[in-house]
Amino acid sequence: MVNENIRARELRLISNTGDQLGVKSTTEALELADKANLDVVLVSPNAKPPVARIMDYGKYRFELQKKDREAKKKQKVINVKEVRLSPTIEDNDFNTKLKNAVKFLEKGDKVKVSIRFKGRAITHKEIGKAQLDKMAEETKDIATVTTRPKMDGRSMFLMLDPIKKDSNKK
Repeated sequence: MVNENIRARELRLISNTGDQLGVKSTTEALELADKANLDVVLVSPNAKPPVARIMDYGKYRFELQKKDREAKKKQKVINVKEVRLSPTIEDNDFNTKLKNAVKFLEKGDKVKVSIRFKGRAITHKEIGKAQLDKMAEETKDIATVTTRPKMDGRSMFLMLDPIKKDSNKK
């Protein structure tokens, strides 16, 4: 809260240089800020009495936005890509799906490998589990299995995470 929006009667006031000015009434704080051509900003509203600081609010907001932008630049977005198999998949189709999974993992994305059981195929869950295990085995050098094969309704899935490469080895 800033300036007239502050509802507290008394504030523990901090000057723009960082000096403690003591407990002042809100009107007195507003007058001091007005003389300095600055704003009164509530820093800690839950304290007894609330703590306010005299500062340039526009500049303060700009600095916060700048910090947020810097934090967004440094964060890495991790996508989850899905590769769907069937329990009766042929070798060439499996290899194509494997190439897609490898491509996603090398790009740094997580991969969810899923098998959808249709009709009576659900009675042979071990065939689907064997396909998922085969996928995990084929990608073991570039990925780690974070979620072992498990059933979710009529589908079975497993999650693969890319192995982090050390930048020191380059």
